[in-house]
Amino acid sequence: MSKDSKIALVTGGGTGVGRAVATSLLEGGYRVIVVGRRKEKLEETLAAADAGDRGLALTCDVSDPDQVEALFAEIEKRFGRLDLLFNNAGIFTPGAPVGDITPEDWRKAVDVNLNGVFYCTRAAFNLMRRQDPQGGRIINNGSISATAPRPGSAPYTTTKHAITGLTKSTSLDGRPFNIACGQIDIGNAATPMTEKMPEGVPQADGSVKPEPVMDARHVGEAVRHMADLPLDANVQFMTIMATTMPFIGRG
Repeated sequence: MSKDSKIALVTGGGTGVGRAVATSLLEGGYRVIVVGRRKEKLEETLAAADAGDRGLALTCDVSDPDQVEALFAEIEKRFGRLDLLFNNAGIFTPGAPVGDITPEDWRKAVDVNLNGVFYCTRAAFNLMRRQDPQGGRIINNGSISATAPRPGSAPYTTTKHAITGLTKSTSLDGRPFNIACGQIDIGNAATPMTEKMPEGVPQADGSVKPEPVMDARHVGEAVRHMADLPLDANVQFMTIMATTMPFIGRG
């Protein structure tokens, strides 16, 4: 199957990493569905990428399983298949020590960052195993928080650690159906979610220091590399980060 006939879905496609990935996939010849809660942002992504009729914007709150099922039903109706899902939609909650985190903020993080990824993965898995030809690829945005926390980030860090388990389980369960699943862990891509990093963010030693960021375009290119592989090859885990950020080592 040529790339210009492959259908890709990017959640959280209206800004940041999602926009960068959608743009890269469009440049690589994919037909791309961008999904999010704000239609105007999704349309901005497609307009900036000059997507034309190769792009489609659909609104969906991934934390709502009924909306997710409706989304995938619409995709199957329009295209008959899905070849790539990039699970990217996610939120930060206000930074705080574990004892100061509200149950409401905890639930918000879990609903979007974990439950939403599961709902989309489940729906994509079911579509990919019944379509003809069978199979497809799922790529999860794990974040380097899937490996190491920042201070005051228990909800986000916990959900991202959980994504690693979901990635492994999906990768294993997908084998009989030609479904590949991998994870990209991203550190300090320049997006609206990381705009405060060059100004200074809390460190493990209690200090506040500026951190370097990298162009989100590099993330888009990395995801496209993962997506372009044939289904008999898989990047199981990839870390892409600003080279000198305080992640490797102690601090």
